[in-house]
Amino acid sequence: MPSQMHPYHMVNPSPWPLTGAVAALLMTSGAAMWFHFQSSTLLALGLVLLLLTMLQWWRDIVREGTFLGHHSPPVQKGLRYGMILFIVSEVFFFLGFFWAFYHSSLAPTPELGGCWPPSGITPLDPFEVPLLNTAVLLCSGVTVTWAHHCITGNERKQAIQSLALTILLGFYFTLLQALEYYEAPFTIADGVYGSTFFVATGFHGLHVIIGSVFLTVCLLRQIKYHFTSQHHFGFEAAAWYWHFVDVVWLFLYVSIYWWGS
Repeated sequence: MPSQMHPYHMVNPSPWPLTGAVAALLMTSGAAMWFHFQSSTLLALGLVLLLLTMLQWWRDIVREGTFLGHHSPPVQKGLRYGMILFIVSEVFFFLGFFWAFYHSSLAPTPELGGCWPPSGITPLDPFEVPLLNTAVLLCSGVTVTWAHHCITGNERKQAIQSLALTILLGFYFTLLQALEYYEAPFTIADGVYGSTFFVATGFHGLHVIIGSVFLTVCLLRQIKYHFTSQHHFGFEAAAWYWHFVDVVWLFLYVSIYWWGS
């Protein structure tokens, strides 16, 4: 630690929040341009800037936490509280989608035929691909917990193997969901059923992709000896996020796939 009278880390001025905000503006504006004028230049520019921002911001945080020793116990405590509050905000994010689903399904309007699923909609069989996806995510929850125990027990080789297996299961889930979307007998334009189904499951799928990238970064850091049994909050945050994704999927499966069909 540098010479200072407190254990907290005073973050240096960083350009990455600004570049991240510019990237978000370019992506939203570019998406609108793509939808209306079939021009994807602005969207691609926003994606490239977002990726560069992510890589360099991650680099700075890894540097200050792993090599400069700025992540003291009080700093790690603050990071844990921050991650917990972020996951709470994500809970309320998905709560809105569940609210929309149950608002429409518990009391279907005459326009929907007075029934759920609405007239003309053929729902997906919950005991085919959705059940397989449930098993895949539950297995990935087991493997990420295995990785956590291996890191805390200084079992480096097993930690790498279990993390790699978790990432493979995450991308396998994404592949299965993409195939499910491709073969679905309805679209997002098919009334409230299609919109609630694809928005809720689609945003969950996006969270699975983000979690898989999060764990991939952790795998690379584990390979580079960044984690120890006492200093591995980056992995803990990824594991918490992954368990949150697992729990949300269970609610989605029971509500939308099983009960909703």
